[in-house]
Amino acid sequence: MFGIARREDRLRDVVENYAIADLRDPGEAAAAVEAGARALGGIDVLVNAAGVIGFGGTLDTSLEEWDRLFTSNVDSLFHVTRAAIPHLIERRGAVLNVSSVCSYRPFPNVTAYCMTKAAVDMFTKCLALELASNGVRVNAVSPGVVVTELFTATDATQDLQAVVDYAATTHPLGRAGQPEDIAAYAAFLCSDEAGWITGGIHAIDGGRNLTSS
Repeated sequence: MFGIARREDRLRDVVENYAIADLRDPGEAAAAVEAGARALGGIDVLVNAAGVIGFGGTLDTSLEEWDRLFTSNVDSLFHVTRAAIPHLIERRGAVLNVSSVCSYRPFPNVTAYCMTKAAVDMFTKCLALELASNGVRVNAVSPGVVVTELFTATDATQDLQAVVDYAATTHPLGRAGQPEDIAAYAAFLCSDEAGWITGGIHAIDGGRNLTSS
């Protein structure tokens, strides 16, 4: 396994091999991908999990925040994937993009974030068609609220347990998700056992996409 992130402390305790890079920069993204290919002897699976969240509607989202969300959630994914495609074709590999229930469920005051995740979904589908003849599969997972560092860091002024408890009420299965809820199915989609699955946007959200509020 090879990891790429902007901060070394996010990587060194998780993977043995890694590169420090800002994936919003196409040159850094390409260099990191090549470093990964050298370290691993090729690329079988690419997981695009980098991203940020932001809040605001159309009138109160600054242009700086708009750029931050799109460069982090869309541009970085595009740069890394484009650099990895030749390696993935060579190994007939798989791509997994991390999207969100926000990609197809509109929510107030998360407008730009929802738009970035909708872009991730469409990129997933287009790329699946582009690479199908090369035997490369492309899928996305769309989680609901999952208690990760990204979630816990969104608003330090709120009581975390209260936010988690509220999130539980919005998911029909009655709880917020945990990383393990996503990991098993994500691993399946990247495995040979999922060899006929491509272009899918897979909801792993405790039923959140089925609700109206």
